[in-house]
Amino acid sequence: MDRRTFFKQMAVAGVAGVGCAHAVRAGDTGGGTMGRLPFKISLAQWSLHTALRQKKIDHLDFAKIANGFGLDAIEYVNQFFMDRAKDKSYLAEMKRRAAGEGVWSALIMIDREGPLGDAAKQAQTVENHKKWVEAAAYLGCHSIRVNAQTDGKGTEEEQAKRAAEGLRLLAEYADPFGLDVVVENHGGLSSKGSWLASVMRMADHPRAGALPDFGNFRIKEGEVYDAYKGVEELMPHVKAAVSAKSHEFDKDGNETQIDYLRMLKIVTGAGYHGYLGIEYEGKGLPEMEGIAATKRLLERTRARL
Repeated sequence: MDRRTFFKQMAVAGVAGVGCAHAVRAGDTGGGTMGRLPFKISLAQWSLHTALRQKKIDHLDFAKIANGFGLDAIEYVNQFFMDRAKDKSYLAEMKRRAAGEGVWSALIMIDREGPLGDAAKQAQTVENHKKWVEAAAYLGCHSIRVNAQTDGKGTEEEQAKRAAEGLRLLAEYADPFGLDVVVENHGGLSSKGSWLASVMRMADHPRAGALPDFGNFRIKEGEVYDAYKGVEELMPHVKAAVSAKSHEFDKDGNETQIDYLRMLKIVTGAGYHGYLGIEYEGKGLPEMEGIAATKRLLERTRARL
């Protein structure tokens, strides 16, 4: 499938799923009109990871794709512009395109820059993340998302302390930029909600927070944490983003692994009314259709809250 075919699919999925982008935004902006909706909807770039890796679409077209779905906020993944963090001309083009589409660059999800909870690598890891703090601030983001990997040494509490120390160091760097540093449940101990919540408490910095993901609660092979409990434990530490993971859908359009109504009651019941980022990760539908299906489910569930 070439890029032209891909964008035709995008148009069909987007129009079928949401209708006119500008009509949607009239009642779903970040301004005062948003007060009547329980939450807003953004698009996580990971939803398009296969197409991006296969070069069917370009990273610079991400804002255009989100606009096609009637969405006004995007969440980048650094893997898709890994060598561009300090490229001001490239970042300026990202900024220009987002502005042209009326889309807000909300955050950058950071991977492959080292483990914050590994004492031996912590200083270098913090240093590696600094360029992304600066890039996110330039783009006008509210946060960068990081991972709380550890070296696996010591008790869970000892590992939490090391992860919290790395998080606090990075939050201190991000503070003058007006940027939050948020941690996602993303495998290993970080997928244990109580453990990650303890990292937040130990970090004890106003710029450090959590980014709960509905689906990333697999600690290791054969051990999966209760997702609803985990999200509930992390919600007190949320800043401005929650990840609405989706995989497969039944004939009625419901997610087969996640009870969205139950999950969204937890999210909004905690007093959160910010963005939920569509993060489609399934195989049953093409990525564009999976995004549209997730958006329909979020909108339908939102109307029931």
